[in-house]
Amino acid sequence: MANQTGSLGEFGRIERFFRPLARNFPGALSLDDDAAIISVPVGKELVVTTDAVVAGIHFLPSDTPADIARKALRVNLSDLAAKGACPLAYTLTLAIGRDVDDDWIEAFASALADDQTRYRIELTGGDSVSTLGPVWVSITAFGLVDSGRMVRRSGAQVGDRVLVTGTVGDAALGLAALQGRLGVSDEDRAELSSRYRLPQPRSDLAVAVADFAHAALDVSDGLAADFGHLCRASGVGGKIWASNVPLSPAATKIISADPSWLPEVLGGGDDYEILLTAPPGAVPALVAAATGVGIALTEIGVIEPGGSSSRADIVDDEGTPLALPKSGWTHS
Repeated sequence: MANQTGSLGEFGRIERFFRPLARNFPGALSLDDDAAIISVPVGKELVVTTDAVVAGIHFLPSDTPADIARKALRVNLSDLAAKGACPLAYTLTLAIGRDVDDDWIEAFASALADDQTRYRIELTGGDSVSTLGPVWVSITAFGLVDSGRMVRRSGAQVGDRVLVTGTVGDAALGLAALQGRLGVSDEDRAELSSRYRLPQPRSDLAVAVADFAHAALDVSDGLAADFGHLCRASGVGGKIWASNVPLSPAATKIISADPSWLPEVLGGGDDYEILLTAPPGAVPALVAAATGVGIALTEIGVIEPGGSSSRADIVDDEGTPLALPKSGWTHS
C-alpha cells in the first residue's frame, strides 16, 4: 500500500492503520509481501466481487471517513450475500488527495476494523495512491459458498415467487433529503440519510439464499431496474405488485403526502437489499430463516414465462404497469 499523503509515510501508515486489520488472516502475511494467500476449504468455492465508490457519485464529499469506509465494504458484502456466500476476506485500494491527513486515515481504518468484526471478514492487502481528483475506494471481497451452490441472477424459473429483504426506496429518499430536494422532519431525515450512507448487507441470510433461492441479486441500481436485470438474465418475464413492496414508515409518510415520490422509491438505487426468486414451497422456509436472524423478507411478485413479448414490470393492483421515468442507476 503506497501513498505520499499524511505525515507517517507509506510504511508508517501500513504499520499503524492497516496491518492490524490483517492480523487474524494468516494468508495476509502481515501485509509484508506483494500478494496474499487464500486457501479454499474442500467442498467450498471462492466467490469474488468488486465494487468502487467515488466521492460525488456514490457518497457525498462531506461524508465522514468512517461512513465512506463502511459503505465501501458493505456494498461488496451485499453482493456476496446475494450470491449465498459468507464473507471471508477483502483487498482495499484507497485513492486520496494530498490534503487528507493521518487523522482521516485513522478514522477510516477504525471503521473498517469495526465492520470486520461485525461481518467476520479480514483485510488481506491492497494499495493506496494519491489522486488529484475525488476520493475513491475500491474493494474486492471474497466469500465462501458450498461447491456448485452460488446463486446466480440467471436462475429464475416460471412460477417462482419474488421476494425482497428489508424496505425499498429509503436510500433514494435519503439522498433527495441530503440534496435539499425533499423536505422531511429531522427524525425522518436522519433515518433516511442513514440508509443512503450506511447500507445493511444481509450477510446473515446468505446460507438460506444458497439453500432455497433460484436467483438473486442485490438491489443497487433500483428495484425496477434490478428486477429487469434478473428477468433478462433468466430469460423470463414477471411482475411485482407495487402495493406489496415493503416501505419504511418514513417512506410511507412521504408517498402518502405526495405520490409523485413513488417512482423515486421504486426506481432509485442504493438500497442494497436482496431481491430473490424461489419456488412457492420454499417461501415459508426462507421467511422463517430471515425472521430467525431479524431480517424482514416480503413476497412481492411472481416470475412468468419469457419470450419476445415478456416484460418485467411493477404493476398496480389491477395489473397495469406503472410508468417509471426513473429506470435506475447506470454506470455510464
